[in-house]
Amino acid sequence: KDTNGEVLWVWCYPSTTATLRSLLLRKCCLTDENKLLHPFVFGQYRRTWFYITTIEVPDSSVLKKVTHFSIVLTAKDFNPEKYAAFTRILCIVSQFGMETVILHTALMLKKRIVVYHPKIEAVQEFTRTLPALVWHRQDWTILHSYVHLNADELEALQMCTGYIAGFVDLEVSNRPDLYDVFVNLAESEITIAPLAKEAMAMGKLHKEMGQLIVQSAEDPEKSDSQVIQDIALKTREIFTNLAPFSEVSADGEKRVLNLEALKQKRFPPATENFLYHLAAAEQMLKI
Repeated sequence: KDTNGEVLWVWCYPSTTATLRSLLLRKCCLTDENKLLHPFVFGQYRRTWFYITTIEVPDSSVLKKVTHFSIVLTAKDFNPEKYAAFTRILCIVSQFGMETVILHTALMLKKRIVVYHPKIEAVQEFTRTLPALVWHRQDWTILHSYVHLNADELEALQMCTGYIAGFVDLEVSNRPDLYDVFVNLAESEITIAPLAKEAMAMGKLHKEMGQLIVQSAEDPEKSDSQVIQDIALKTREIFTNLAPFSEVSADGEKRVLNLEALKQKRFPPATENFLYHLAAAEQMLKI
């Protein structure tokens, strides 16, 4: 939907019928006048399920002439949770582009991510999707989708090693003790806290990961599940890079990082730094 209030059908793959197209335009809330935004809706038409995610474009976005956009998926199966996650992954990449790799890196290193938006629906839609960027872990225990700046809640949150925490109070931006990465969803801005910049230093490895995420999300030949699979495969590849530098611990219970072997490989500093902190996140450092 553009700044003139017109709703434009801008892209479709592989194809759709005029009837289904008309129905989808009717179902997405962009054609409604003065009605509330519906972040996610789904339904069925002639044995085809449709899933629609709609996003309000912030003023700071590069999409200067666009006020809202919807991503529509059609499928033969009924699975709102799965398809909501898929459409949100695409929306995250659409909103943040290459900066999505900051979120991926923070999740890989089990850092503390705080997400702010004044609307709780936006916070929850965004935060619930982030664990899918590290699909191999299948860990949703890191998710704290609705947190107040309440002493008891914050104490419980800070007992966690790493987390994704959602807030609707902008005052959280003044609490760098709560986050390593701060996402201002309303302004489409991602900030790395000063104390986390060393561990989060970006290099060639991160650039490759960022390019893969963006290119995969933009590839019309790939389904949404393939996008998540591509990210998961690249993530496994990163873990494979760690394998040659690990050894069995003295007690024989787990594998630990051989730091000397890692240094001898002479990776670029940012890559070596990332692999070291990844090993730390995976509890592979010698104590």
